[in-house]
Amino acid sequence: MGTKNTENGTTGGAVAVPDPARIRNVALVGPSGAGKTTLCEALLATAGVITRTGSVTEGTTVCDHDPAAVRQQRSVALSVAPFFVDDVKINLIDTPGYADFVGELRAGLRAADAALFVVCAAEGIDTSTIALWQECAAVGMPRAVVVSRLDHPRAGVEAEIAACRAAFGAGVLPLYLPVTGSDGAVTGLVGLISGKLYDYSGGRVPVTDIPGDGDADRIEQARAELIEGIIAESEDESLMDRYLAGEEIDQATLITDLEKAVARGSFHPVLPVCAATGVGLTELMQAIPRGFPSPLEHRPPRVTNPDGTGEQALAVDPDGPLAAEVVRTAVDSYVGRVSLVRVFSGTLRPERPVHVSGHGLADRGHEDHDADERVAHIYSPLGSSLREVPYCVAGDLCALTKLSSAETGDTISDPSRPLLMKPWEMPEPLLPIAVTAHSRSDEDALSRNLAKLAAGDPNLRLERNAETHQLVLWCMGEAHADVVLQRLRAGGAEIDTEAVRVPLRETFARQAKGHGRHVKQSGGHGQYAVCDLVVEPLPRGAGFEFVDRIVGGAIPHQFIPSVEKGVRAQLDKGLHSGYPLVDVRVTLVDGKAHSVDSSDAAFQTAGALALKEAAAQGRITLLEPLDEVEVRVPDEHLGTVLGDLSARRGRVLGTEPGDEDHPGTTVVRAEVPETELLRYAIELRSLTSGTAGFTRRFSHYDPLPEQRR
Repeated sequence: MGTKNTENGTTGGAVAVPDPARIRNVALVGPSGAGKTTLCEALLATAGVITRTGSVTEGTTVCDHDPAAVRQQRSVALSVAPFFVDDVKINLIDTPGYADFVGELRAGLRAADAALFVVCAAEGIDTSTIALWQECAAVGMPRAVVVSRLDHPRAGVEAEIAACRAAFGAGVLPLYLPVTGSDGAVTGLVGLISGKLYDYSGGRVPVTDIPGDGDADRIEQARAELIEGIIAESEDESLMDRYLAGEEIDQATLITDLEKAVARGSFHPVLPVCAATGVGLTELMQAIPRGFPSPLEHRPPRVTNPDGTGEQALAVDPDGPLAAEVVRTAVDSYVGRVSLVRVFSGTLRPERPVHVSGHGLADRGHEDHDADERVAHIYSPLGSSLREVPYCVAGDLCALTKLSSAETGDTISDPSRPLLMKPWEMPEPLLPIAVTAHSRSDEDALSRNLAKLAAGDPNLRLERNAETHQLVLWCMGEAHADVVLQRLRAGGAEIDTEAVRVPLRETFARQAKGHGRHVKQSGGHGQYAVCDLVVEPLPRGAGFEFVDRIVGGAIPHQFIPSVEKGVRAQLDKGLHSGYPLVDVRVTLVDGKAHSVDSSDAAFQTAGALALKEAAAQGRITLLEPLDEVEVRVPDEHLGTVLGDLSARRGRVLGTEPGDEDHPGTTVVRAEVPETELLRYAIELRSLTSGTAGFTRRFSHYDPLPEQRR
C-alpha cells in the first residue's frame, strides 16, 4: 500500500462520496484458491477502473501487490479496491483465505458491512471453508454466496449450491440459475426475480424472457422457493399473506425485501459468477448496491473515553463526532507509514488535527498510547495506489499517511473529544520462531524493522525472553512466519533463525543440609560468616519459603535477612544447570558471627555457599513447564488428535462437545509439556486438514523425565 503501481492500466482518479447511503463496504471472503482476487480483477475491469486484468500467477493483480503475496501466489493481507456502480461507491475488500492470515480476515470484516463468500464450483465445502463461514457468523456479517470458476472442467453449480445449503443452512438460496450449452459449459444465467435470461454466449449480453422449455418447471420451483425465503426472512407478514393468496409480487418490492433479509444476516442469496468468461459479473455488480446494506444499516462499534469510562453508541452521521479506526497499517519504502482507516462517524478532512488512541493490546507488544497528530492528506486506496480525495465521510474507507503513532486497531477522533474503540478480537499467535541478527551490524536494522512490523501486524507477538536471551517472534503459522521473515530481510536486516529454547527450572528432590563458611582474614577488616541450612522440596507451584530457626543469638538478628538475600540470589542463578531453582523451603538452623568481621556481604556469600553444598549432597531434578491446552477438533479427527497428544506426553483432562456455534466438534483439555508444543500449530493443522485450533496457557512445572535430560 502506498506505491504507484499502474501495471494493470489503472484509469481515472478517485471521487469522494458525501452520503453514506451511496457506499457499500463489501469483504471478499472464502478459502484460498476460490478465486477471490481474480474475481476482484474482473469486477474492476468491468467497472472500467483498470484497462486489463492482472494474473495471480504473474503477480500483476491490483490487490496482491505485496511481494510475499506474489511469491506465495495467494493473498497475505487485506487490500481495498473501490469502484462505482451508477452513483454507488463499492469498497471491495479482498481478504486472505489461508488460515495463517485469519487476523487480516477479521480486520477486513471489521471494515465491511457485508461479505461476498466465494466458493469454487469444483471444490465442494470442506471444514476449513465452514470455519471461514463461522468467522463471518461470529460478527453477524450479512453475506451472499458467490459460486466462482464456472469454467473449471469439474464445475457443478447446482451441486455446489446444494453443498452450501447443507453446510450453511436453509437460508442459502440462488438468485440466478446457470444455463449450459451443448458442450456443458455455462453460457448464461436465469434471473429468478427478474424472470429474464442473460445470455453470455455471444459478444454482448442480450436479456430475453425465459424460454418455455423443459427447464420451466425447475426454474419456477426455484423461483417460488426464493420468493418465499425472501419474504419469510424479511418478516413482512402482510406480504407473505398476499403471496400465499396467489398475488404476483412486483420486482421492486422483492428487491427491497431481499436487502432487508440479507441485512438481517440469516438469508444468503447465491450468485454464479465466472471471472474468466464474464458470466454473472454484471448481475453481481448490480446486486451489491441493490441487495446489500449500506453503512447506515450497520451498527458501529461502541466507544468510550480513552480511560475506558463513559460508554456511548455512535451514529453513522457525517456531521457527528469523529470516530474512525485503523484496520491495517503498512510501512511503505516511499511514503512511510500508511494507515487504512474505516470512518464510523463524522468526516475526516485534510490539514486537521486528530487524536490517535490505542489501548488493549499491551500483551502483543503494543503499549497503550495517546497522541495528537495532523492529517496532511486523505487518499482513496486502490490496491497499492493512493489517490487523493478532499474528505472521507462516515461509512467510507480511506488511507492516511505519516501518522507516526497510529497502529492497527487504534482509534482516530477529534482532539477536543477523544474516543476509544475496543479493538476486534485478534487471533492468538502460537508458532514461536527465534531469530538473531546475522552480524552486529544487522542489529540496528533488525530493531528498526521489528518496530515497523509490530505497528502493522497485531497478529505478531514479540517476546524477548530474559531467561534464554532469545528474540522470539510468535506467528500464526509457517506461511505467516515466512511473510514476517521476508519483510524483516527486505528492510535490510540479515537474520538467522535458531531453535527455540524452553526455560526449565531446578528443584530439590529430597531434603539436604548445607554448611556455608565464608571466613577471610588478610589484615585490616576481615570477613566472617557461618550458617547452616536445611533445604527441603515443596509441592509444585509453592515457590520459595525461608524459615528462621536461629536460637540463642547464634547469628545476630540483623544478618538473618542477609542470609536470605544470598540464598535468593543463588536460587535465581541456579545450581547445576543454570536454571532458576524453585519450590523449596530453606530453613536457617545455626551459624556463627564475629563481633568485628561479620557483615551483610559476608552472610550473603555464606548463604549462597550453604545452598551450593546442600545441592552437592542432595539430588537436584529438572522441571519442565506444562501448558494447559484446549483443542477444538471436528469429531472425525478426534481419535487422531487424542493419539497425538498422548505421543507428546500429554495428559488429557477431559473432553466436552462443542457449543452451538461449533456443532460437530469436541473440545479436548490436556496438559502438555511446552517443549512438545513448539511446532504444534503446524502439526495440528496437518493432522486435521486445517480444521482444528487450539489455545494454550501456562499451567505448572513438572519433573523432566530422565531420558530427556
